[in-house]
Amino acid sequence: MKIFGAVTGLVILALYVIGSGLWVNTGDNWYRSLNQPSWQPPGFIFGIIWPYNFIILGIAAVTIVQKASTVMSFIYLTFFAITVACALTWAFQFYRPHNLQLASIALIGTALFTIPMMIIAFRTSTPIALALIPYQAWVATAATLSYQYSRLN
Repeated sequence: MKIFGAVTGLVILALYVIGSGLWVNTGDNWYRSLNQPSWQPPGFIFGIIWPYNFIILGIAAVTIVQKASTVMSFIYLTFFAITVACALTWAFQFYRPHNLQLASIALIGTALFTIPMMIIAFRTSTPIALALIPYQAWVATAATLSYQYSRLN
């Protein structure tokens, strides 16, 4: 069961990486024409934080499934899948039909549904939970940033 859970976590992560790669496009004219919040992080920050986030999410999924009970592992993976669905909904809505309001709602969902993941992580492995804090902080920041985009455009 532990191997199945670990593989499931890695499949969820792969869907996150692939979906993000397919839909996120900050290089097109539409994105560049948007009014940006004054506190928009510089572009290189995105290039640093996302590889870190993806790597740590994979390590966390495998570690938590290996250390937590079957029930806690299932709950963690369920919330992980929900947060990925929300994050990919944001990516699609923001960059394809440019529905900034729905995108913001989806990313707020990502930030909120990541909280139970953090709780389970802290109960399972403090080092993994501490390593996940930047992800939690990033999705909260990104949700706020997305909301600002929806207000300004």
